[in-house]
Amino acid sequence: MHTATKSSRINISKESKTKSIAEIFAKNLISGDILLFTGELGVGKTTFIKYLINSFQKNYNQAITEIPSPTFNLVNEYQIKKLIIKHYDLYRLNNEDDLKNIGIFENIINQITLIEWPKIIKNNKLEKFIDLFFEYDEDYKKRFLTLSSINNISYLNEIETI
Repeated sequence: MHTATKSSRINISKESKTKSIAEIFAKNLISGDILLFTGELGVGKTTFIKYLINSFQKNYNQAITEIPSPTFNLVNEYQIKKLIIKHYDLYRLNNEDDLKNIGIFENIINQITLIEWPKIIKNNKLEKFIDLFFEYDEDYKKRFLTLSSINNISYLNEIETI
């Protein structure tokens, strides 16, 4: 039976908090995990992903690399020891047929999949994913993150106490 999890709205206005949350994710994610990143332009999705991938690199004693947005490539792949992380940016895709051309659902259980702008895939029946919703406050001075999943996020308490 699936247990729904939804966090409270976490204030991530300080970039250091975004980094800390990404580091907790890096300690807990495993192959097969899928993270969906939703939010306006500039709200912190790619920054979170940069800290997440850099944390994996650090945890596996690899050099920290630049983590660019795959807006034009559509996907960037990172090999960290035996772990594969694929970072997709679906902002420019127009329909679900475009998804077939980039192989987004191929070999998904053998990698960690990070998807920015996932609206186009919401109709696909993903069994297991974590939704990360980034938003500004009304006057754009603060940023917030809300996590939700149909599966229990066991490390949610650690995230909410940062």
